[in-house]
Amino acid sequence: MATIGVLTLELLIDQAHSLKEKRHVVKSLKDRLRGKFNVSVAEIEDQDLHNSAVIAVAIVSASRDFASQILRSVEDEAASQLGPMLIRANLEWM
Repeated sequence: MATIGVLTLELLIDQAHSLKEKRHVVKSLKDRLRGKFNVSVAEIEDQDLHNSAVIAVAIVSASRDFASQILRSVEDEAASQLGPMLIRANLEWM
C-alpha cells in the first residue's frame, strides 16, 4: 500500500517588502527541493501576503521509512537554506 507524506513549512520572510521579493524566496526554495529530492512542492497559503508563506512538500512511496527519511532531509535542506525564516515544520501521513 502506498504511503503519502506531507511536510508543511511555514515561513516568515521579514526582509520581503513586496510580493516580488517573496516570490523570489519561495521559487528558489521550491525549485531546489524539487530538483534535489524529486518531491512535489506548492505554496498553499498566504499567497497574497508579502512577508509569509506556507509551502507543502509531498511524497508518495511504498515505504513509510523511505518517505520519512526524504521528508526529514527536505526539512533539513529548507532549514539550511532559510535559516530563521523557517518558523515551523509539520509532518502528516495519509
